[in-house]
Amino acid sequence: MRLVFAGTPAVAVPALDAIAASHHELVAVVTRPDAPAGRGRRLVRSPAGAWADERGIEVLTPERPRDPEFQQRLREIAPDCVPVVAYGALVPPSALEIPKHGWLNLHFSLLPAWRGAAPVQHAVLHGDEVTGASVFELEAGLDTGPVYGTLTEQIRFTDTSGHLLERLAVDGAGLLVAVLDAIEAGTARAHPQPADGVSHAPKLTVEDARVRWDDPAFAVDRRIRACTPAPGAWTTLRDERLKLGPVRPIANGPAGLRPGELLVERKQVLAGTATTPVILGEVRAAGKKPMSATDWARGMRIEAGEKLA
Repeated sequence: MRLVFAGTPAVAVPALDAIAASHHELVAVVTRPDAPAGRGRRLVRSPAGAWADERGIEVLTPERPRDPEFQQRLREIAPDCVPVVAYGALVPPSALEIPKHGWLNLHFSLLPAWRGAAPVQHAVLHGDEVTGASVFELEAGLDTGPVYGTLTEQIRFTDTSGHLLERLAVDGAGLLVAVLDAIEAGTARAHPQPADGVSHAPKLTVEDARVRWDDPAFAVDRRIRACTPAPGAWTTLRDERLKLGPVRPIANGPAGLRPGELLVERKQVLAGTATTPVILGEVRAAGKKPMSATDWARGMRIEAGEKLA
């Protein structure tokens, strides 16, 4: 089939690689406009756009998919289908109707669970044991279209949202190509999403990423892993923000350690929670490079009774 791909971040690249390796014809890539990045705030192409540039494939960067110029160009290209992975903009019905086989979205959850912008983060945050990916037909509703195919993925107890998303992006790319093959062969069947089991996954904010030390240890662990790498889990010490990497809950620890209270030992740094302590991993103070919690604590000269907040 003749395809136009829509996607923006690095998580879209495995699907681009899979489509490029298939027998389908990729004629253009739609991505979000170049955005300022880095200290110099210079405009930078999205990972999906850069992938297309390297291969001489046309790149379309509409401000909004409803823009008449973009829709006219899409009609001129006349794709059979538009596969989508993390494009980052709502597509209006007028654009959805242009390809013969519509727009097919690879979404990183088992729909109707975790509809929205951050399905992987919410799966980790809420302690799901299994998640997956779904390929469904885009329609006007938010992730509500009929589903062509799914795959499942076990969530490991050490998974960050970044690690889990990397696996889903690779496995989901194969699922997306398999659905495209089936549509071309006329064997694909889309099934409406069930009415039960709907949950929503809005984007996690910086405030969502603040660690709640009065939560149980398992919830502290999940929040930090869910927010790694983005938006980045954080706490404060001495009124200064401190970014945290994944922690390790322990079954037994020193008694009487209050939520957020620090205990510096020779080989580890503990922080109290509502239940048992957690062992801090990587720590990054404002304006500093990441370092181990033990190195950080030595430099800070943590005093007895000091607490993270």
